[in-house]
Amino acid sequence: MCGIIGIVGRSGLHINQLLYDGLTVLQHRGQDAAGMVTENKGRFHLRKQVGLVKDVFLEKHMKHLLGSSGIGHVRYPTAGSSSSAEAQPFYVNSPFGISLAHNGNLTNVEKLREMITIDNRRHLNTTSDSELLLNLLAIELQSHVPNLKIDGQAHVDVKGIFAAVNAVNTAAKGGYACISLLSGYGILAFRDSHGIRPLIFGSRENDGVKQWIVASESVAITALGFEIERDVAPGEAIFISNSGAMFSQICAPKTTNAPCIFEHVYFARPDSVIDGVSVYQARLNQGQRLGERIMEENPDLKVDVVIPVPDSGRYAALQMARTLGVEYREGFVKNRYIGRTFIMPGQAIRMKSVRRKLNTIAKEFEGKNVMLVDDSIVRGNTSAQIIDMAREVGANKVYFASAAPPVRHPNVYGIDMPAVEEFIANDKNIDEICKVIGADRLFYQTLEDLIEVTSINGEQVWDTSCFNGEYITGDIDQEYLNQLERQRNDAAKVPTDDSNEGGIDLHNDA
Repeated sequence: MCGIIGIVGRSGLHINQLLYDGLTVLQHRGQDAAGMVTENKGRFHLRKQVGLVKDVFLEKHMKHLLGSSGIGHVRYPTAGSSSSAEAQPFYVNSPFGISLAHNGNLTNVEKLREMITIDNRRHLNTTSDSELLLNLLAIELQSHVPNLKIDGQAHVDVKGIFAAVNAVNTAAKGGYACISLLSGYGILAFRDSHGIRPLIFGSRENDGVKQWIVASESVAITALGFEIERDVAPGEAIFISNSGAMFSQICAPKTTNAPCIFEHVYFARPDSVIDGVSVYQARLNQGQRLGERIMEENPDLKVDVVIPVPDSGRYAALQMARTLGVEYREGFVKNRYIGRTFIMPGQAIRMKSVRRKLNTIAKEFEGKNVMLVDDSIVRGNTSAQIIDMAREVGANKVYFASAAPPVRHPNVYGIDMPAVEEFIANDKNIDEICKVIGADRLFYQTLEDLIEVTSINGEQVWDTSCFNGEYITGDIDQEYLNQLERQRNDAAKVPTDDSNEGGIDLHNDA
């Protein structure tokens, strides 16, 4: 999972600070690396490096990231290891200068790599599928917009740009949301034909000139003072010219609205609205429904207090406590300077981080039957350590509730869920999982309930592949999953020698 943002501002007004602020709002979507590209007077300025937004962009870098349009990215690796070479945005200078930021994962990488490198003789510098998408877009723009000049002064052939995106969507498979900066022209954003990965745009008036923003989540739009226009539809492309004109078109022969439900379980910020669904309300609903199920199926269960696993388990726990008619209490204090353990590369790092990240308030546990609530259970190492921590400070009974069903299948569309053998639910029933994590009782949401309570705006098709193994794109077989497992197991997530501690700067003498 990654976070992306693009802004087209007013000529003469630099948008580097807006991009920076937007990336900090999206930091939860990726903590591995950050990057930004701006364009000023026909020249790209790029800064990207491994690290958090606040560490990557220092004052000396911001001074050189000038321009009234630009894109940004926070990276969370879905395979492999941390490296500045894999940080985004990526850039190519042919046909006229294109930079691209991408959230998601392609599922036909090898076919595209062969087409790009052998058939089109283009060089790839990384193993990233984002670089593949960039080169694929460049190839199709070269083919469909032959008269687009490098100085950007010619009439923009929007019809040709959309034809290029249509060709990209035909060739690329998987889940992706992309924002691309076209030198001299503006920003092009597009979403996969199933709408798996989120993308939304907004606008505002500034001295009579309309400014535009495109981002992964609505919170990045509202936090910067823009008004939300709408979500980018599945298979849709929008082009925003440097002059502030906006064009849109569906660029896929067939579309299905099937966003990833795990966004509403874990990844997205609670103050975001994705495809018309409030993440906050969805999580409240998840907690209420799970509480109702627990009461119905376990009428004699004695619970003294409901305590969330911060932060994403908090909203489900709040509503579960109300449903069960017991106290809601905060029992864990979170060190906010430790990253999200789910998206840290490698089991050893995650194991070390859990106890550094959380500390208990003993009074809330002593002698009580405690219901701990988390958004989901993936590997189970966090759950087991949290349960141990509760017992260490005197909990009488420790029950554990997951607002999501058991995770049993890899996510192939941009979430780094581990190899199947690393899932705690792999080949285990609920009682066996309960024993492994050390809980007195374990409660899971059913998939049917999760779908129903998250579909706030009526019936909704979701990608729920990590729970049921049904992949919405229809192109996933066991051979692909085996290859993915080799890439994603923890043994593959080790530091690389090409890591560039100094970061990467183009057209930057800092």
